[in-house]
Amino acid sequence: MWRISMVGITLAVLAGCATPIQKPQRATIESIIPERTPIETISKSPLAIPNQPPPLIPHDPAPTPLHTSLPSRSAIVQSAVRLLGSTTVNMQGRRIGYDCAGVTRAIFLEHGIDLYRSSDSAVNANGVRLIHNHVRQHGILHRDGDVRPGDLVFFDNTWDFNGDGLFNDPLTHVGIVEQIEPDGTVIFISRVAGAIARYHMNLNQPYIHKTTDGRVLNDYIRRKRSTDPDKTARLTGELFSLYGNLLSPQKSAPFQGRSPQHPDEQQASETASAAEAER
Repeated sequence: MWRISMVGITLAVLAGCATPIQKPQRATIESIIPERTPIETISKSPLAIPNQPPPLIPHDPAPTPLHTSLPSRSAIVQSAVRLLGSTTVNMQGRRIGYDCAGVTRAIFLEHGIDLYRSSDSAVNANGVRLIHNHVRQHGILHRDGDVRPGDLVFFDNTWDFNGDGLFNDPLTHVGIVEQIEPDGTVIFISRVAGAIARYHMNLNQPYIHKTTDGRVLNDYIRRKRSTDPDKTARLTGELFSLYGNLLSPQKSAPFQGRSPQHPDEQQASETASAAEAER
């Protein structure tokens, strides 16, 4: 089982899935945060972010031991909770990409599963798409309400991945579901801003940030840019794409090998094919 250590540092607020932080000071995971902490209300306000897009996540495979059974949902959640507040992730002296995909990958690597491993090699794919490909081959991708702690949650258009100024960037963010509140609000753990934290999403009321009594339903996950069109979607509920179930796929609908291609990916593929035909 992999052992993760984190290093706390002070840093400016960045976009989710952004550039790794430099010059950390080392500390152990146990000294950063207790294994379980109470849910706190987190209000992520929309902030301006640098114009320079973050680099692609390295796709180098990590050594993973063979495992004969899947980890429990509680084990995955506990690994994610222990990372709350950390600003770097190291494993066996090796830095893991500190962005949403790298953090998610590290949590599963601790339990012998490398989410970047996939027989479907995607050239220049970001880490989120690598994880999506892994779940597509080994689990269940769905959009229904059967979501449980330890599942993955994917988002589209959380930043302008291809830099064209359009709202056409599928699979740009990922997190791990920690719990579901009675009103349907999903609390997930991810790295969006300066450190790994909890975020909220309520698909029953996707366009509401807070209730009148101040309770957060949907956190801001896309930072506001001056170049964004008016009424650009920025809340988690608005940008939700898919859930991913790797931990108990046999309890869900039968998995037919490959899930349908994401609509935005299909459109991008058709556009690329048309452009190639014109050339």
